[in-house]
Amino acid sequence: MTSRYRSSETADSPVFRFPRRRTVVKATAAAAVLAGPLAASLPADAAAAVPAFLHGVASGDPLPDGVLLWTRVTPTPEAIPGSGLGPDVEVGWTVARDMAFTTVVAKGSTVATAASDHTVKADIRGLEPATDYWFRFSAGGKDSPAARTRTAPAAGAAVAGLRFGVVSCANWEAGHFAAYRHLAARGDLDAWLHLGDYIYEYGTGEYGTRGTVVRPHAPAHEILTLADYRTRHGRYKSDPDLQALHAAAPVIAIWDDHEFANDAWSGGAENHTEGAEGTWAARQAAAKQAYFEWMPVRPAIAGTTYRRLRFGKLADLSLLDLRTFRSQQVPVGNGQVDDPDRTITGRAQLDWLKAGLTSSDTTWRLVGTSVMVSPFALGSLSADLLKPLAKLLGLPQEGLALNTDQWDGYTDDRRELLAHLRANAIRNTVFLTGDIHMAWANDVPVDAGTYPLSPSAATEFVVTSVTSDNLDDILKAPEGSVSAVAAPVIQAANRHVHWVDTDRHGYGVLDLTAERAQMDYYVLSGRTDPNAASSWARSYRTRSGTQKAERTYDPV
Repeated sequence: MTSRYRSSETADSPVFRFPRRRTVVKATAAAAVLAGPLAASLPADAAAAVPAFLHGVASGDPLPDGVLLWTRVTPTPEAIPGSGLGPDVEVGWTVARDMAFTTVVAKGSTVATAASDHTVKADIRGLEPATDYWFRFSAGGKDSPAARTRTAPAAGAAVAGLRFGVVSCANWEAGHFAAYRHLAARGDLDAWLHLGDYIYEYGTGEYGTRGTVVRPHAPAHEILTLADYRTRHGRYKSDPDLQALHAAAPVIAIWDDHEFANDAWSGGAENHTEGAEGTWAARQAAAKQAYFEWMPVRPAIAGTTYRRLRFGKLADLSLLDLRTFRSQQVPVGNGQVDDPDRTITGRAQLDWLKAGLTSSDTTWRLVGTSVMVSPFALGSLSADLLKPLAKLLGLPQEGLALNTDQWDGYTDDRRELLAHLRANAIRNTVFLTGDIHMAWANDVPVDAGTYPLSPSAATEFVVTSVTSDNLDDILKAPEGSVSAVAAPVIQAANRHVHWVDTDRHGYGVLDLTAERAQMDYYVLSGRTDPNAASSWARSYRTRSGTQKAERTYDPV
C-alpha cells in the first residue's frame, strides 16, 4: 500500500426505504430456515485448513496513539458464524511498521470463544500518530492475511490534508461490492466511513433486487435472533471486496436501520411484528451484540455508536446513532413532526453534539449522520416518477412532500441544531450522509422556504448506495434516464440542492484541506457485475467559511 504524509509530521519522524413491508410470505421464509446454516458453512476444501481466518481482518476507530483490530477465527469446520459451536482458541496479534513484519512494535494475544462467535478485538495503544502500520492475527500455527491500518494525526498537529472513502447501503443480494474494491485499490485513504446499512435484515428475495437475487443471503429467512444476525454478518464479511477494503484502511462505522430492521426506532420497527417475531427489545439487543462482535467499532457509550474522533487541528468527526433513541416515525403530513417532545437523537445525544460543535477548535466539523439532514420536498412530479420516488423514500404514494424517517420527521431537533450553529457562529460544519440510495450535494438552510434569501448553516454531502435499489432500478429504466427528468424538478422545489443523482451506484471520496472540503462522487458501470468499472461522476466542495456547496470540475 502507498503511504501518504499529509501532515506536519514527516518521513523523518518515528515511523511512523424503501420497499415497505417484506413482499414474500412468512411461509416461504419458514421453509428456508434449514438452508441458512448450510449456505453459510465452510468451503468444501476448508475443513483441513482450520483454524482459518475466513472472514478477513479489519481495523477501525483510529486514534493518534492506537487503533482497534478485529478478526474472526474459525477453529473447527462446524464453528460457522452463528452456530454457537467450536472450542476456545488462543489468537495472537502482531503490529509492525512494515509489511514484512521485520519491525514489530506491538504484539499480544486473546481468546476467541463461542460466546463471542469466535470474533476478537484488540485495542492497540502506544503507536505513533499519522503513521501506517501493518497487522495480522495468528491461531493454531496459521497466520491471517496481513493488513494496513493508519493512526490519526496528533491532536495538535497542523495537518495539511485528509482523505476518507465514504459508503452506505450495501445489499448483498442486489449485486456485488465493486465499490469496496475500487476504494481498496486507491491506497491513499486515511480511513473510510460506513454511514449505515452495512448489512440488510430481509430474507432472500424480499428487498430490492430488481426481480433477480444476484447472490442469496444467509440465513435465507429474515434475521431475528442473535444466531441469525451473526450468520448474516458472517455472510457479508465473506465478500472478497469488503475484505480487501477492511485490509486497506481503518473503518469508521455507524449503523442505520437495516442493521436492525427497516425504519427502526427506539421501541420497534416498520419491519418487525411484535409477538410473531418476538419482542423488539430482544431483537434489538441481538442485533447490537452481533454488530459489536463483528465490527471494529469502539462504542463510547454502551449500546450506541455515537462517539467523536479527532484528526489533528484539521477536523473532528461526530458520529451519530439515530436509531437507538428516536421517537416513532409519524405519518406523512402529520403535524406531530414539529412536536418538541419528539426526537431523532435523544436529548443527551443532541446536547453532546451541540457541545462538541461549540468546543471544537478544528477547521472542519464533520458529522456522520445516517439519514439526510437537509429538508426535502417532492414538489410537482409526474405520476410515473412520483410513485417510485415515494416508494424509495418511504413516502405515501399520494405525494405529500415529507420523509418522516429523515430529519424532516423531527423538525424540532433540526431547528435546535441549526439555530445552535448560527447563534454560536459555528462555521465549516459538513454533514456526511447515506441512507436514501442517491447522491446529493446540499446547502443546509435555516429556512428552506425562503432560501437562498435566508442563510445556510452548513453543507451536506450524501453518497449513493453501493448496491441497494435507486430510482432507475425500481423503474427498470436505463441508467441516468430518470435523473435527467427527476433531478431538475427536485432542484426546482429544493433550492438548497445543488445536485442529485437518483440512478447510479458507487461511493464518495472526501478530501479535506484547510481551504475546502471536497466530495468526489464515483459511479460504477453496474451493480451486478463483480468486475464493474468505476468512473468519476461529479465533485462538489465547500470553501472554508462559506457554509455553501459549489461545483468543481475535477476530482482531487
